[in-house]
Amino acid sequence: MSQTEPFTSPYPRERKHRRFDLQFPVCLSFPTGAEVRELEAISQNVSIGGVLLQAGYQVPPQTRVSLRMDVISPWSNRAVRLVGKGKVVRVEALGPGAGYAIAVECQRPITEIESRLPAAS
Repeated sequence: MSQTEPFTSPYPRERKHRRFDLQFPVCLSFPTGAEVRELEAISQNVSIGGVLLQAGYQVPPQTRVSLRMDVISPWSNRAVRLVGKGKVVRVEALGPGAGYAIAVECQRPITEIESRLPAAS
């Protein structure tokens, strides 16, 4: 798929919540056997009901996940941490070397938590 071709999905678009095009690093964590694995991804769009990620590795559908995303806006001098828990509802290969699109549906609306940074000494 080239940069100019739009991403098309074989799945119907069912929108429950308004989506926002936000590209920020996301840390996705999920159990794999007795361990918890962390995967770095980039958000493609975010809603209060979930997030679409692009990652170099896939996560199996129906996997329970936790996610953390620090959002820094140009109009604020502080980061906002978005956190959520949910499950992977869709995984699609984006093409050779392009990674995977991973759709995560959250159990509850994504919550906002102010990040607390230690004071400089």
